[in-house]
Amino acid sequence: MTAPTRPWHGVLVATALPLRPSESGVLAPDFDTFAEHVAWLAAEGCQGVTPNGSLGEYQTLTPEERARVVTTAVAAAPEGFTVMPGVAAYGAGEARRWAEQAAEAGCAAVMLLPPNAYRGDERAVVEHYREVAKAGLPIVAYNNPIDTKIDLVPELLAELHGEGLIVGVKEFTGDVRRIYRIGELAPGLDVLCGADDVSLELAIAGSPGWIAGYPNALPRSTVRFWEAATAKDLDVALPLYRSLHPLLRWDSRTEFVQAIKLSMDVVGRYGGPCRPPRVALTPEQEQTVRQATEKAVAEGLT
Repeated sequence: MTAPTRPWHGVLVATALPLRPSESGVLAPDFDTFAEHVAWLAAEGCQGVTPNGSLGEYQTLTPEERARVVTTAVAAAPEGFTVMPGVAAYGAGEARRWAEQAAEAGCAAVMLLPPNAYRGDERAVVEHYREVAKAGLPIVAYNNPIDTKIDLVPELLAELHGEGLIVGVKEFTGDVRRIYRIGELAPGLDVLCGADDVSLELAIAGSPGWIAGYPNALPRSTVRFWEAATAKDLDVALPLYRSLHPLLRWDSRTEFVQAIKLSMDVVGRYGGPCRPPRVALTPEQEQTVRQATEKAVAEGLT
């Protein structure tokens, strides 16, 4: 892929974090494997990573682990490869500290949810983004009302953008109509695809970037799909999308971390287990993911 015009453009992988049993039996991050994974994603054509998102199980990490995820990704990233970590937290003070840590590590931007676990009103949301913006890095908002119970509706995004607090939004509602309304109210705000299973629809609508889960397992085919979709080459993009969709739709399900890690295992990468509260897939779920992944590989989707 060509170099992005902005660091948050292109295919940015919401990285899974490899965990292995330690001597005490507790699952611990394997930072060497994570570093290799970041470098591999760059070599496979992706344009960046967004560590410490939900796919990276950031809620279960200690502060030391979470900070080391960022520094490991930056150290492993080749020149021009974006590292845009999630800096979500319950309150703005903690989120700002994570944004400052990202800046010190050399990150190009950060991704920020509204306050976690607190259903703030619009005033609270604006103050949250104002505080984190003081860290000085460009902020891509993350709209995930399913988990946060706060919906960054187009009007609120326009207010945040108009004040210069955000440069983009990772849109995860699955409502493909929103990109048009956001474009009307906030021209210049980049609407990034945040859910794998609506990526074609948002690419056609003009989304300049995809914060994606399944490139963790199938980077080449997902990048090839995104390039074709953003070029409006449906002869290439649509067949790829149809073939990938049985897997892409897992990105919008509760078990998305387990599913993507299993697909990584199937294709010969290391996905591994998840920390609690996540539990293993049911046998039926595992069979569905495994069969869909094996089918994708048999079709040459790597």
